[in-house]
Amino acid sequence: MNKFTSPEYGERLKDMFDEMVVYKDLQESSFINAFKLPSFMRDWVMKKFQEEDGSIDHEATADYIKRYIPKQEDWKSIKNRVVNENERVSFLAKVSVDIDIKTQQVSFDLPDFNLSHKDTAIPEGTWQQCSEALLKADENWGVVELGYQPPLGKSQPGKIILTGFKDFRPYRIDLDEFREAAHQFKMEEWIDIVLGAIDYNPAGYMDIGQKLAMLTRLLPFVEKRLNLIELAPKGTGKSYLFGSVSRYGWLSSGGVMSRARMFYNLGKRTDGLVVGHDFVALDEVQTISFTDVDEMRGALKGYMEKGKCTVGEKEVVSDAGIVLLGNISSDLMTADMRENVFQELPEVFKESALIDRFHGFLRGWDLPRMTEDLKVKGWALNSEFFSTVMHEMREDPVYRTVVDQWVIVPEGADTRDTEAIKRIATGFLKLIFPYVRKPGDITDMEFKTYCLSPACRMRDTIRYQLGLLDSEYRGKSIPALEVRNIGN
Repeated sequence: MNKFTSPEYGERLKDMFDEMVVYKDLQESSFINAFKLPSFMRDWVMKKFQEEDGSIDHEATADYIKRYIPKQEDWKSIKNRVVNENERVSFLAKVSVDIDIKTQQVSFDLPDFNLSHKDTAIPEGTWQQCSEALLKADENWGVVELGYQPPLGKSQPGKIILTGFKDFRPYRIDLDEFREAAHQFKMEEWIDIVLGAIDYNPAGYMDIGQKLAMLTRLLPFVEKRLNLIELAPKGTGKSYLFGSVSRYGWLSSGGVMSRARMFYNLGKRTDGLVVGHDFVALDEVQTISFTDVDEMRGALKGYMEKGKCTVGEKEVVSDAGIVLLGNISSDLMTADMRENVFQELPEVFKESALIDRFHGFLRGWDLPRMTEDLKVKGWALNSEFFSTVMHEMREDPVYRTVVDQWVIVPEGADTRDTEAIKRIATGFLKLIFPYVRKPGDITDMEFKTYCLSPACRMRDTIRYQLGLLDSEYRGKSIPALEVRNIGN
């Protein structure tokens, strides 16, 4: 028995994180895997039916999923039950609300089922009871109860109404409590806990270097507008992590991508993917085609630089990071990174000014190929809880203040390089040392080894690859940032 399956380890986690701990066994929970639930939803359901010893009632769990977590193809049946059979139907869904300024009418969207506010309404009684939960964020997960309001003459068509809502997360995150709990573990223990929270078995990694490489993928989860490129061999789990662990991100795989879908649709007057998400990850980026390369490139450059761009007369503002995920040929996976690793990217990204706006590069070949040994088996933090913690840590300015105090920037340093390094270092600080509130909370060696140095390496790769794309960048290196002697 490894420590992650031991009752003692589970009790220690529970002592620190209470109800936010769940027993995960991805090798054995195939009955849940068959439903293809994202991690954050799977852990929520498992916790609902899990006993103190980690055992779970398989039949009750499966029945609950079938009843309350419908697939998109079930929507017509649900709509028929609500509209024609006059049933009240409850299920788990993502919901957002819309308030009409002119009429004061409140309506809602179910984006996963393409139900828009034009066909819905929220009665006053429901709004009074549920408004606090529905206004927590732009989109909220919860158990919705739907009913039907028949047409009232020609001027008032029938609408699907929200008759009830129970928050998917009926608790509030206390970051101070989280930081204090995390501080009770040694750094190596904490790294293992983070890996378990995102469904990976720490015992399956060869060394701490591989573990830290996996944590690097989480940088856009905790830091605003962090733009990364990861190229990796097939089968290293890119799609799973970015598409399943957090409900706050968006994974787009292959197909066609347009400026309208990414930023703003002028015709429909609807926001694009960057609005309301912590990151937009373009998976299998080599297979994505862009409707207008110049149009998309221009929008990306503006947005990635300042967090905003203009589409027509609409200014799009967001904090979502842009992440490129692609596969790479084995002959390009060199230790010294001297090959042009971007040569297989789509044409839209083969411009130095755009590549320069990516803060860092993740060498995906430093990660092991996904095997059964890497699937979590044991006590771990609930993925939904931890992904929400990462989401809320994005708003905490203290970590960046600490980084600014630690880092000495030489005169004449390139601003874009400096900002990229500091932003990545801030993300590492949040992930590995979440309890830090001032520079003296960790040593200068810890900050340099686990935050600043890896950030410099990630930015240095971007800088070198820029030189291969454009002679203007050739021979230029990142600024030699140093760690200040704080005296801790």
